[in-house]
Amino acid sequence: MKFSIVRSTFFEALQKVQNIVPSKGNLQILSNALIQAEDNQLCITTTDLDMSVRCYIPCEIDQPGSVTLPIRRLTSIIRELDDGRIMIEVDDNDIASIQSGSSFFKIYGLPIHDFPLIPNAEGKHCFNIDQGVFREMLRKSAYAASQDETRMILNGVLLSFKDAKLTVVATDGRRLALVEHEVEFPPEAESEVVLPTKAVSELMRILSSEGELKIYVQNNQIIFELPNSIMSSKVIDGVYPNYRQVIPSGYDEKVVVERELLLSAIKRVALMTSETSDTTRLTFSANQLTITTATQDIGEGRDTVPIKYAGKEISIVFKPEYVMDPLKNIDDDEVFFELNDGFSPALLKCSLPFLYVLMPLRVN
Repeated sequence: MKFSIVRSTFFEALQKVQNIVPSKGNLQILSNALIQAEDNQLCITTTDLDMSVRCYIPCEIDQPGSVTLPIRRLTSIIRELDDGRIMIEVDDNDIASIQSGSSFFKIYGLPIHDFPLIPNAEGKHCFNIDQGVFREMLRKSAYAASQDETRMILNGVLLSFKDAKLTVVATDGRRLALVEHEVEFPPEAESEVVLPTKAVSELMRILSSEGELKIYVQNNQIIFELPNSIMSSKVIDGVYPNYRQVIPSGYDEKVVVERELLLSAIKRVALMTSETSDTTRLTFSANQLTITTATQDIGEGRDTVPIKYAGKEISIVFKPEYVMDPLKNIDDDEVFFELNDGFSPALLKCSLPFLYVLMPLRVN
């Protein structure tokens, strides 16, 4: 195996695939990337057995072949080389020689037959969506997923392809974020899968702001095909809770508030919370929202924000980060609170097909 490649192109591809490689593990092969040189392109693949990423880049091939090399060591070497072309040659013992200008390295690899099989980008049905749209849907919802491993089904994001749209949902039982987007697919293609949060994070890292994305749903896998890369992930087994039943059907009061003003005010007041006392009270009154917190042995904080509201006074308590999370991840100038009282779930909305259900806290 022998090929030459532009250093910047190679380094960018290595960075794209190295993130999922486990830092520690019993299988040494999982610390390696599978590198395949064929048809004037290099295919670089990594996996942790639950997830895989494959990247394709152009290169000049003198002799096609394959090898697995320790990805982090290889990336560190390529990072330090000068810009220009790099020559890489692999012998029959899976030893790679790297030559770039005056720099020379030898890296010991492992046989390719030890590398796990990677699923292909195929399936009975394919869902097409813009990369930027899908990345924004994940950004506006994934923060609400649970980190409690006792309920594994909530440790991910639901992707529901139903009723001619993609619905993305995440919840931890105390709040729920939901985003929808119209997608064309035949009725027989309807399906639901739960994507683990690790896979969500990796997807958000490799997705671009534009370009086509193809999604294939298999039995226990989901595959995302981009123009120059493919990512696959196992899905979380189980039945996702009926999220529709926790979305309130009607509200008595509606409040309009500037998103940035609200976010800044809650950030300031939240400085007076602690690990043991992490609550903030929002009091909605005529054209004014008062945000307060009081923590024993620390002190108290208060701020006010102008709002558009003429209804009854409502005082409701939330964890401050639960209010800040959606405000950080939506871009509208104004957001809308829909409320009944201080004890019922509140809804946060914006102009997009997005909603956020927030359960109030009961405090003494």
